[in-house]
Amino acid sequence: MSYRICSTISLIVLLYLVILSSCVDVHKATYFNGLQDGEIKSVPPEVLRIQKNDILSVSVSSLNNEASAMFNAPNLLPAASHSTYGGNPSGSYGTTSQLGGYLVNEKGDILLPMIGSVHAEGLSTNQLSDNIAQILSDKKLLIDPIVTINITNFKVTVLGEVGHPGVISIPNQQLTILEALGFAGDLTIYGRRDNVLLIRHKGEEKIIQHIDLNAKDILSSPFYNLKPNDVIYVQPNKDKARSVDNSRQLIPIAFAALSFLIVVTSLAINKQL
Repeated sequence: MSYRICSTISLIVLLYLVILSSCVDVHKATYFNGLQDGEIKSVPPEVLRIQKNDILSVSVSSLNNEASAMFNAPNLLPAASHSTYGGNPSGSYGTTSQLGGYLVNEKGDILLPMIGSVHAEGLSTNQLSDNIAQILSDKKLLIDPIVTINITNFKVTVLGEVGHPGVISIPNQQLTILEALGFAGDLTIYGRRDNVLLIRHKGEEKIIQHIDLNAKDILSSPFYNLKPNDVIYVQPNKDKARSVDNSRQLIPIAFAALSFLIVVTSLAINKQL
């Protein structure tokens, strides 16, 4: 008799725990609920403009490799370690490492060897490349130089209900919001797909935009392509708060049920003795 009582109580407690823990709506955990088959006109990424405090890599080549070498000497700058491309930590946060490149100063200029100060702020990397190549030719430092420039500190921050929140550095200067979430380990089951917060720096201002990943126009949104220093925050849904409350309720219930089972078992053993 006591064995049946214990089994019944155990089954009731187990069913109660399962019911309380299975509260997540599967429909809310999927992407693109509003998308249907067809073609969607995408928005091409905007041309990146160089800003103050950007770090630029400058590569110069010409027919004379020896003459070009003096312009390719590494210019090392101190930089804090961040997560690398893909969202995996490359080092301890807040430590100092050496980053090669030329810092765009408060005047919007970079300082290059043999050339001096060159204005960079507000230009695209292609425009700055053409300007530096023209200066090298005009000063007769190189013949038919080819200059390649990249922004090396392109990074975005992903926070909230994702698998691996952190800072992601991007080497190819192009990143979509879906790629950023993928590199951050995707949204957790508790992340809101319909209300992802994007914070974008624009000069002295900050743009705040809420993005619905289930909306049919997500792929054509002007915020689909990210910009340097964008911050993405994935808000938790109501199921997350409910699961926390349920966990707080389950612990005392589980202990009470366990204590009751121990008492019942002890009484049954004493009766048999």
